[in-house]
Amino acid sequence: MSALYPPIRDNGNFYLRVDDVHELYVEECGVPDGLPVVFLHGGPGSGCEPWHRQFFDPNRYRIILFDQRGCGRSRPHASLERNTTWDLVADMELIREHLGIDQWVLFGGSWGSTLALAYAETHPERVAGMILRGIFLCRQQDIDWFYQLGQGIERIYPDYWQDYLAPIPEAERGDMVKAYYQRLIGENEIARMQAAKAWSTWEARCANLQQKEAVLSHFTDPYTAMSVARIEAHYFINKGFLAPDQLLKNAARIAHLPGSIIHGRYDMICPLEQAVALHEVWSNADFHIIPDSGHAASEAGIQQALVQATDALVEHLE
Repeated sequence: MSALYPPIRDNGNFYLRVDDVHELYVEECGVPDGLPVVFLHGGPGSGCEPWHRQFFDPNRYRIILFDQRGCGRSRPHASLERNTTWDLVADMELIREHLGIDQWVLFGGSWGSTLALAYAETHPERVAGMILRGIFLCRQQDIDWFYQLGQGIERIYPDYWQDYLAPIPEAERGDMVKAYYQRLIGENEIARMQAAKAWSTWEARCANLQQKEAVLSHFTDPYTAMSVARIEAHYFINKGFLAPDQLLKNAARIAHLPGSIIHGRYDMICPLEQAVALHEVWSNADFHIIPDSGHAASEAGIQQALVQATDALVEHLE
């Protein structure tokens, strides 16, 4: 039995132009007078899916979902121009103002947790609470763990790792993110697509404790693979556009906020240490380690914990 709320339709959607390059797809669900919550998808480079609406009680939440720059239905697709963490933070403010929202709850997983922290530390007065899953602090050590040879991840998934290495000549494997990035922004369309598929396949294979065909199919779809691989490589080669340890060092700005940290014990993309480090500086949050789960929001245990957290937070804030 699913822990999620039943499927719902959006109440309406629109495109919001945020500059002369980008326009973002935005949709609303739930009740117009409910507690506002914004869903922050992962990647960076992924996008929202209909089932993302189902983490929230539609009779108590005003649910806002949007595809970040270059992602999903936002336009132009897979664009790296004017695409930084701080552009996304500014976009969230434009969406909030456009919708006439004073404060909202931030709900984000993986890269979505990174963006939630960056936004909340910049605009703490606009945040009512946060529910964060699969914490990704975007430090160099966190990027290296998953993408760079010699960090240990290759010992856990040696078979998948060989497929991830395959598009990159041995001479370039000293910096895998750089090597992939050069191919993903190159003019050779075949090499670009080959790199995108290999990058996204690696991520999808490691996302769940037991690999899920639906997750693999979503990430390896050519349209999604290109935005995920290009935008992730762009962000990670630029260290997330963050100063070293920025999200932890600025956590005093969010220390007062209520919320939850939810993390799978067997998360191989974002090891549990990141969630522990965040809870040390955001002790006001409830902290739940899910014993039978990996990284993805599609894990049953994580879904159950997330829905319990959204129910508890709306009860607390109402």
